Amino acid sequence: MAQRQLHLGAFMRPVTIHTGSWRWPGAWADANFNFSRLKTLIQRLEAAKFDAFFMADHLALLNMSIEALRRSHTVTSFDPLTLLPALAAVTERIGLIATASTTYNDAYHVARKFASLDHISNGRAGWNLVTTANPDAALNFGHDAHMAHGERYKRAREFYDVVTGLWDSFADDAFIRDQESGIFWDPDRMHVLNHVGEELSVRGPLNVARPVQGWPVIVQAGASDAGRQLGAETAEMIFAAGGLIEDSRAFYADVKGRAAALGRNPDHIKILPGALVVVGETIAEARAKRAKLDSLVHYESAIGALSVALGLDARAFDPDAPLPPVPETESSKSGRERAIRIAEREGLTVRQLAQRLGGYSGNAFVGTPASIADEMQEWLETRASDGFNIMFPNVPAGLEEFCDQVVPELQRRGLFRTEYEGTTLRDHLGLPRPANQFFG
Repeated sequence: MAQRQLHLGAFMRPVTIHTGSWRWPGAWADANFNFSRLKTLIQRLEAAKFDAFFMADHLALLNMSIEALRRSHTVTSFDPLTLLPALAAVTERIGLIATASTTYNDAYHVARKFASLDHISNGRAGWNLVTTANPDAALNFGHDAHMAHGERYKRAREFYDVVTGLWDSFADDAFIRDQESGIFWDPDRMHVLNHVGEELSVRGPLNVARPVQGWPVIVQAGASDAGRQLGAETAEMIFAAGGLIEDSRAFYADVKGRAAALGRNPDHIKILPGALVVVGETIAEARAKRAKLDSLVHYESAIGALSVALGLDARAFDPDAPLPPVPETESSKSGRERAIRIAEREGLTVRQLAQRLGGYSGNAFVGTPASIADEMQEWLETRASDGFNIMFPNVPAGLEEFCDQVVPELQRRGLFRTEYEGTTLRDHLGLPRPANQFFG
């Protein structure tokens, strides 16, 4: 039986997940809004043979206090579907994944943009299908209130059907471009979707040829029950929250079990938990780096991160008391539940919980290249993950340390590629090209 191979994505939100990262001495504080720096970063990731570069997105300023926002690097960032075509032009193999909301977009727009990105990149596009957790986004799109959680997922499921149906508007051989006869394309090889559903009405067809990959890779990140079910039904890659390895094993088994029950091949869903990676020459040095990084998180940033996770303003809580009962909101269900579990499991005060969330509370590999590779290998071999969505403690240094030290160790163990074997994101992930729903 062949050894399983890790898949590695690089997560940018817009720089890293840790709210103190931009303050690290020598860090590129403007990297999320500096194309020259982003170009350098993605080319370095491609040289290290990463599967994909993933650019997260927000449709509103994060719903936290102005005191927290004034310390946040997330306030300004590029629109991913403007940025990624530009990065496609300066790369050749690395996958390009962007977030696009099913709640605050039209399906035709999403289908057209990702089909275009797939052609521009020669088959390297991926769509991170999200329902949007931030209720403030509603106010930027002409709505008085955020759509209910269940309704968002109901719309997302139909949205997926419409987008994939639009991608299949033309057979792969529809565009014959016969210069002698003057026939550019064959109308018999076009399908008009004519979708009329509970949430969406879209005639079609898409005015873009079928994507190079058939469909761009479908990515999902929901961890609630509704999110897991949507992932099992639609996703080909899942960005999981990470955390304890036993929890990740349970998540892995649950989602892949749901997919199998639906008749899908579980191997055609790659689960990549987020992982903050801090590299040192010794474990003690790596832990000291992590402690210094965490010390750069201001309390206002920390309580802002907790507010986002809970979906309400946590500044009213007594910082030195346990977390009080937290009502449900229409924000992220999984984010709220995860924060509450951490507080209960570790007996944290509000201040301690806020500091954990502001400094990244998920799965972290902190150690030497060998110890990090040991942990990653355990996750892979015990089916807690198929790889990782790597978050760097700072850029460029943290990224360079991972690429220069950890990647070669993984390669020596036969856990990660030394060369790209294909050209598309589906090739990198070992995913099949989907058949056209309407043409044989």
